Amino acid sequence: MKEMTVVVVGGGYAGINAVKAIQDTWKGRPARIVLIDKEPCHLRKVLLFKPAVSQTDIAIPLKTIFPAGVEFLQGTVVSVQGSAKMIHYVDKGGKELSLAYDVLVLAVGSVARRAEPEQGGIALSDVTAAETIRNTWQQNMRLAVLEKRPEERQRLLTIAVAGAGISGIETASELAFSMRQEAQKLGIAPHEVTVYLLNAQNRLFTEGPVKMARKLEQALLDGGVTVLHGTKAIREQDGKLSLSTDRTLAVGLCIWALGLLPNPALRQMGLPLTTHGQLVVDESYRVAGAPFVYSIGDCARIVDPASGQADRMTCKEASRQAARLSKIILADLDGTQSPVHKSCMDFYCVGLGPERAIVWTRQWGVDIILTGKLGWKLRQFTWNIASMIK
Repeated sequence: MKEMTVVVVGGGYAGINAVKAIQDTWKGRPARIVLIDKEPCHLRKVLLFKPAVSQTDIAIPLKTIFPAGVEFLQGTVVSVQGSAKMIHYVDKGGKELSLAYDVLVLAVGSVARRAEPEQGGIALSDVTAAETIRNTWQQNMRLAVLEKRPEERQRLLTIAVAGAGISGIETASELAFSMRQEAQKLGIAPHEVTVYLLNAQNRLFTEGPVKMARKLEQALLDGGVTVLHGTKAIREQDGKLSLSTDRTLAVGLCIWALGLLPNPALRQMGLPLTTHGQLVVDESYRVAGAPFVYSIGDCARIVDPASGQADRMTCKEASRQAARLSKIILADLDGTQSPVHKSCMDFYCVGLGPERAIVWTRQWGVDIILTGKLGWKLRQFTWNIASMIK
């Protein structure tokens, strides 16, 4: 049997789970598996709030995840020649190279949506930004100890997180907890710390029921986070944050947590994209017009053919897609009926600071909400399983 060269582009959640699924499913079939990423590590992006509050390493070397059976190339793919089954990439030294494939999986993921530079603040976009956030609020708290003017002291102890998705909620919760702890160390009353969560919608968690949104908001309030609904941040300048409600907040720091965009690198690959910038794929993750090219994760628009529902850009969806993809590729190679996409069940976990979380799912038409230790264990489990940590 001929050895197949399978190239997976992207070492994020979708990419590493695709490699693992192919390894598990293709036992007995000779395959050269090549994983390409511009970085040597898998970044646990869902935990970006961690280095924003403490010195934490959230990167895992790819060679640690796959100690054997996978070839690594550090580089950036710049184009795909579907007709020739060839990719072109630039390695870490800047050299342009080509690589032939039999099967190509594009899992290049997404990037954080950023505010415009003139809007000020800091986007929680990568580890460097997270560390800048941590250094800024810690320095502000040290300055607050010495500040005699009440209004300026309060400004230094105030943070606004713009964006109330799961990332924004988890960031605000962790910051409120860590800032209150730091306040006690510095002799500042914890209640002086103020963390605002700016929510453009009229309630939190529009994906689920109102009672979940209410429980979530109460849990945030208990943890020191004040939610401002129907509110968008417009611009932060010189410690003043202008809001869409014509209100102004005095803040020591504004953090943008505005969600995700498909990786802009897709635009130069020469493959069909949606208007939103995701790859166009069918119900079995095949990229339109490119034989044996597949795509999963945030970079692809994947729709359940039964419901018409598009998958969200989360690691939960990516891992499920990866498991199905390995079977799809085998079926296509063998000329048999391939599986088709099916949406995940409704299941959301939201961290609310150390050892606090809330989980919602719907089964048999019944809403199930879990908190306490079980909720926290489930949140930890979802973070770990996405990065294949046992």
